[in-house]
Amino acid sequence: MAKKVVGYIKLQVKAGQANPSPPVGPALGQRGLNIMEFCKAFNAATSKLEPGLPTPVIITAYSDRTFTFVTKSTPASVLLKKAAGITSGSKRPNTDKVGKVTRKQLEDIAKAKEADLTAADLDAAVKTIAGSARSMGLVVEG
Repeated sequence: MAKKVVGYIKLQVKAGQANPSPPVGPALGQRGLNIMEFCKAFNAATSKLEPGLPTPVIITAYSDRTFTFVTKSTPASVLLKKAAGITSGSKRPNTDKVGKVTRKQLEDIAKAKEADLTAADLDAAVKTIAGSARSMGLVVEG
């Protein structure tokens, strides 16, 4: 018989740096899940990623206080800021441009996020990422 799902917890945790402090501890503690077990499993699963990159994770909590989790790819905005070498996007994206990204950089980001995007092919994925870049105040070249 399948385990009964109690709920889902969505968090953004830095790769390889999960610890029991907020937001991880309180979110898991409310469901009665073993916080340290999650931290160890998450850090092991994200050990191949660049340390410190925010990684979205969806945790499925079961009635017997066990859990499973799925990690997603790093948000496009974080990857775009890294590619453009900026710390934050523009407060007025249509008037103030804060950086530039090339088509090649957009393709690299689209390939990294391919599994999480709903785009039909790479070109559509690049257009999606380019839209995100423009909404952050970045100029898309190429």
